[in-house]
Amino acid sequence: MEIPIAKIQMIYRKMVLTRTFDMKLNELAAAGEPLVHHSGLGQEATPVAACAVLRPDDYVMPYHRGWAWAIGKGMEPKFILSELMGKKTGYMGGRGGAQMADWNLRILGRSGIQGAHIPITAGVGLSIKMQKGDQVVLCFFGDGPPNIGEWHEGMNLSAIWRAPAVFICESNDYAEGTPRMQTMLNERIAERAAAYRMPGVTIDGNDIHAVYEAVGEAVDRARRGGGPTLIEAVTYRWLGHFPRDVEHYGGYRSREEVDG
Repeated sequence: MEIPIAKIQMIYRKMVLTRTFDMKLNELAAAGEPLVHHSGLGQEATPVAACAVLRPDDYVMPYHRGWAWAIGKGMEPKFILSELMGKKTGYMGGRGGAQMADWNLRILGRSGIQGAHIPITAGVGLSIKMQKGDQVVLCFFGDGPPNIGEWHEGMNLSAIWRAPAVFICESNDYAEGTPRMQTMLNERIAERAAAYRMPGVTIDGNDIHAVYEAVGEAVDRARRGGGPTLIEAVTYRWLGHFPRDVEHYGGYRSREEVDG
């Protein structure tokens, strides 16, 4: 699936905007501002390119890493920041904070519990089917959720219900501070899709063309009633899990690994 030139330009602008915003949030957090932020530097391509596939009435079920999914779906950084700072000009009047949502953009509130949004995604997909709609719900998560019970329950329900859902794992090699290969024997997270008899593909998460093509095929399949797809977008988390992560003091990643 080839990306139209206009969309390539849009994706590039949103990736630059996302990175600039992320860097500013890192500065504010380092200065002691009371905001919740998990940097997504280096992971902008997957959410932005994936959201570029969607229609305005499609849904996004976000997760905690960065704000590329928000900007990719249409949120404005100034209103995101307002919400994070507890201001009434934020998307939820300052009451949602990092767990913000925007129904007008079909962005559902992100959960503070890792992986808890996977079965919710299945429920959203079931709701779409029951209302005989042709929307799709895009669900983002990291390396940690595939090892918790809710993830397996949600994937199984989505498969049984043939929910119009696309599950995207931004696979950055770490679940907070734990290397992925210490928590699973699967070489790739996408292999787990076979247990639920749904397609599972692994792509380069830093290649917007690969992301757009894979997500585009999965979205088309979901709209046709073909059910869910699991996409593993391989990338790397440049910074720590959060601004004051212990890794900066000689923790779970070596400086050589990060610099390399």
